[in-house]
Amino acid sequence: MAALIFTGCSENGDTSAEEKKTDKSLRLGLFNWAENIAVTNMWKVLLEEEGYEVEIVTGDKSPVWTGVAEGDLDLHFEAWMPSTDKPLWDEYESSIEKYGPWFEGTALGLAVPTYVDINSIEELNDHRDKLTYNNESAIVGIDSGSSLMKLTQQALTDYDLKYNLISSSGPVMTAAVTKAYEKKEPIVATLWKPHWIFSQVDLKFLEDPKNIYGQNENIYLVAHKSFADDHPQVLEWMRNWKMDDGSLGSLMAVIKDADSPEAGAQQWIEDHRDLVNSWFE
Repeated sequence: MAALIFTGCSENGDTSAEEKKTDKSLRLGLFNWAENIAVTNMWKVLLEEEGYEVEIVTGDKSPVWTGVAEGDLDLHFEAWMPSTDKPLWDEYESSIEKYGPWFEGTALGLAVPTYVDINSIEELNDHRDKLTYNNESAIVGIDSGSSLMKLTQQALTDYDLKYNLISSSGPVMTAAVTKAYEKKEPIVATLWKPHWIFSQVDLKFLEDPKNIYGQNENIYLVAHKSFADDHPQVLEWMRNWKMDDGSLGSLMAVIKDADSPEAGAQQWIEDHRDLVNSWFE
């Protein structure tokens, strides 16, 4: 299990998490998912505007959950429920609380532009001559070792799809989809939601009658049991906080092109003050 990466020290050496904590200090857990990077940095900027001292602590997914449960971290923003993170929830339920959801309707699957006249994976074989990439019937994928690609390999078998699954990367896939969309050309790709591309391109997920890709979920924040008592005002703000494909997608898109995640979050906040202010009413 990877350890959390703790930062910060005093003149006399390392300072423990407990010694560092004050009534207006917060430690936010972060693992390396695009939406997690986006909202964690957004909340760092917002809370610092309200006078809080905020530290982002980076680690793998399981250690971040452990850090919150043990009180080394105050919260993290990335619990996919009811299915994906149920094992972690079951393990730590006695020490944590979940709040939200702040995002509803996650999804995994095969997506096409909305102008493509098919609605189900079962229809793909009837459109092999149109859904091409590099002159072959193909599904544009991402990294070969990803869970999404493994599920798509299963879909190829279970639906008997006569397509080549192209392994590439997230940026290559999004570039291919964007280029096709600009030309109004058909394309089918592996995608997931939340993703910044949904704020810039009109896409739809194909229906999955065999349920290869599972059911849609919601994203919650998870906090230590004491958080509600320790930081009731912060919790009130976060309970007011909701994002959708448009708002979260635009936040991720700005951060993607910014010099740093925090700089991108600051820019997005300035451009969306009315929305942000509604969370603090």
